[in-house]
Amino acid sequence: SGLLIPLVMPVSTPLWMVGIGTACAVIFGKEILGGTGVNVFNPAVLARAFVFFAFTPQMSGEKVWYSDWTMMGAQVDGVSGATALEQLSTTGQMQWSAMDAFLGFIPGSFGETSTLCILLGGLFLLFTGIASWRTMLSVFAGGLAFGYLFQLCGVGEWANVPAYYHVLVGGFAFGAVFMATDPVTSAQTNAGKYIVGFMTGALAVLVRVVNPAYPEGMMLAILFMNALAPTVDYFVVEANINRRKNRIKTVK
Repeated sequence: SGLLIPLVMPVSTPLWMVGIGTACAVIFGKEILGGTGVNVFNPAVLARAFVFFAFTPQMSGEKVWYSDWTMMGAQVDGVSGATALEQLSTTGQMQWSAMDAFLGFIPGSFGETSTLCILLGGLFLLFTGIASWRTMLSVFAGGLAFGYLFQLCGVGEWANVPAYYHVLVGGFAFGAVFMATDPVTSAQTNAGKYIVGFMTGALAVLVRVVNPAYPEGMMLAILFMNALAPTVDYFVVEANINRRKNRIKTVK
């Protein structure tokens, strides 16, 4: 949590805001709502959500500071401007290429800009057995499926944007690899991991496309599915129990 929280914050976020968001996430999200190891919500996502809604101008819009790679030789430390995700959600275009987005040469929170580095981190999590490939793969599948669906339907500015852009910009890839796969707050059953993962990716794209006032939907999608994950697991277990009962009846 201590590593993930600053990675989902813009680099210009004052440290005292990061501290308040971290304290609220740990005290309320982790300790009060369940306790360590059984907490309902992912602390890092909850910290981001708290700071976003409490200090919105510092977290979104055109006031967020970022380094401008085209001006590294000039007497400029940084500029303010719309992120790639905001440009796509409002105009259907961005000033960077898909390769720039994949490598990380775009503005955004420090941990979410480079899809390449995120995927390398995902391979490490899978190799060490920390994260579930079922959840991770399902999040990407849900996001791409709904991205192509909205593209076919011609909904909003995203209709002119390839569906895979949803994975390359914003916090989608970072959330899919590091947040949605949290072994505590995600689903515990194998079938539940597929369901929760797919719905997380689908909801993230749904929020992005349908709600133009809030272009980033990954944070809310993860928190929403954190709350629903125990319910999904419950019905998966009940379905397995019912299938076993039917087998016993058949044998008799």
